[in-house]
Amino acid sequence: MATWEDVHELAMALPGAQETTKWGNRTWAVQRGFVWARPLRPRDVEEVGEETGPILAVRVAHEHEKKALLAEDVDVFFTIPHFDGHPTVLVRLDRISRPRLAELVVDAWAEVAPHAVVAAYLAEHPSTLE
Repeated sequence: MATWEDVHELAMALPGAQETTKWGNRTWAVQRGFVWARPLRPRDVEEVGEETGPILAVRVAHEHEKKALLAEDVDVFFTIPHFDGHPTVLVRLDRISRPRLAELVVDAWAEVAPHAVVAAYLAEHPSTLE
């Protein structure tokens, strides 16, 4: 399944993406973060239970997309009360395929990158956001 190196490689292949550290965790951003490492905090564990593998937070377009992902595969996608009302879904990185991860990373990047940059990228990669 996917690894942090996969996330790094996929994110850094996108125009304008930069890796940084925010709150002590790896974050990939264009103007603002689109995917980031999000280990559970003690309060999160109290609310949803322990997660042993790596967790990736992914920005999504809106709550409808978040709900669709949560319904798609409960073994891969989940959320915590901290993200209630926020367009972010959590991904159990060690349970997602690299191709599915690639789709999520590009979609998340497209939510925060400048519109002209996204349009140019999509013109060169037309099947990316199908």
